[in-house]
Amino acid sequence: MNRHPHYENARIKEKGNGNASTGEVKLSLTKTIWFITMCLVATIGGAMTASLETVLLFLTFTGFTLCFGHSLGMHRYLIHQSFQCSKWLGYFLVHLGVITGLGGPFAMIKTHDMRDWAQRQRHCHDYFGHRQSFFKDGYWQLLCDIHLKQPPQIIIEENYKNDPVLSFMERYWKWQQLPWAMILFALGGVAWVIWGICARVAISITGHWLIGYFAHNQGGRSWHINGAFVQGYNVPFAALITMGESWHNNHHAFPGSAKLGLEKGQLDPGSWMLMLMQKAGWVWDIKLPQHLAPRQELTARSNA
Repeated sequence: MNRHPHYENARIKEKGNGNASTGEVKLSLTKTIWFITMCLVATIGGAMTASLETVLLFLTFTGFTLCFGHSLGMHRYLIHQSFQCSKWLGYFLVHLGVITGLGGPFAMIKTHDMRDWAQRQRHCHDYFGHRQSFFKDGYWQLLCDIHLKQPPQIIIEENYKNDPVLSFMERYWKWQQLPWAMILFALGGVAWVIWGICARVAISITGHWLIGYFAHNQGGRSWHINGAFVQGYNVPFAALITMGESWHNNHHAFPGSAKLGLEKGQLDPGSWMLMLMQKAGWVWDIKLPQHLAPRQELTARSNA
């Protein structure tokens, strides 16, 4: 079953000379310091302050920020605009995505869209396809950046760029942890800060890399993107802990869908929360695959 026409990302301005293959992966000092600091504090401080209380705090706060922040706020709302909500709820969801610790809203859009564009080319650098060994890919993704010789231009929407709240979040994205750290310190002291900030951020960043690695290397596929060098795979065992983001083959097929678990039995906590918010009247205009433009390059796999 073929669908048409081709999927296009309106932010990408390629002008026919973009090259996704030629580039250099370089160590990023800022990424390295941020990630290693969080890991060291989480490991050493976590071992000294571990308790049932701190572990429950970590699990609850991590799940909350991953679901409402990274998955719903940053990915499905800001990047793909797959549902609508009030401006202030949108700000809160994006803020929760920022404190996941991966970057500010504009940086996340650019990182996501560059990877998305590269994977849809006839060939792309191994950095985008997670095609190196497990440990080398971890080093690349967690501590490095890629610098393409001929990258496309990514133009962020004017309503995003001119938004003072989003611009503030982008400029001071690391400092977004501070208000939460103060609240956690007031409620539970240093132990709560270690587990609620450092351990949460360290695990969130690591988990983001891990699901990216597995979801581009192994798993089931119901859909094939003709002409794309990198295919997405569904990773069922990670559905709950990724809030549905592990249904990555579905996402490659229908990037604008707010629902990622599309087939019976595909658990998608993010869409569950979205449906609850819709019933409460907090969100609307939720996009599903049937609402999206058909795609010529998308083919259903009969042997999925």
